[in-house]
Amino acid sequence: MERPAPSAAAERTIRLAGFDRDGIADGPGLRCVVFVQGCPHHCPGCQNPQTWDFDADVEVTTPSDLRRRIEETVLDTGVTFSGGEPFSQPDALADLAEMLRPRYDVASYTGYTFEGLLKLAETKPGVMRLLRSIDILVDGPFVQARADRLLLFRGSNNQRILDAPASLAEGRAVWTRDPAWVGDDGLARVAPPQEM
Repeated sequence: MERPAPSAAAERTIRLAGFDRDGIADGPGLRCVVFVQGCPHHCPGCQNPQTWDFDADVEVTTPSDLRRRIEETVLDTGVTFSGGEPFSQPDALADLAEMLRPRYDVASYTGYTFEGLLKLAETKPGVMRLLRSIDILVDGPFVQARADRLLLFRGSNNQRILDAPASLAEGRAVWTRDPAWVGDDGLARVAPPQEM
């Protein structure tokens, strides 16, 4: 059941670094990508270092405004939270995810590991709310020494593509088996180009 948007006066806000429609790099199919501002990780080689500064002068918007933008797209069937660090704004993104599901599949990237998020959730309940509101979690920091351009939907081979509901149910990281995310062989790799 879709959750109605809260009144504007009561609604949380999201510090937004960017918003893309029809993205193909942050999950399978065509997706809207919500890039949030602010990241504590500062991974060397990060592709979005401009999103690190929590105090940057960026757009501040609401979950219901982003839902409207997403619903205006024609072909997008998924939504991905990226950044920056989505779990630095967990409650507002959980609000958005709850508004979007089940119509859209919702994924989130994070520089934290799944295990680290469970620990963080002990003092920040919004972290668990966001975990419970998504379908896929791509976890772990980008590690430049482990970068691999042949990986599907992740930058370095320490990162995992997790089934968020299954991981929460089992209390441990559970890789997704969805071939759209991990390929037909389950290895989450892009096939190398064929020589002509």
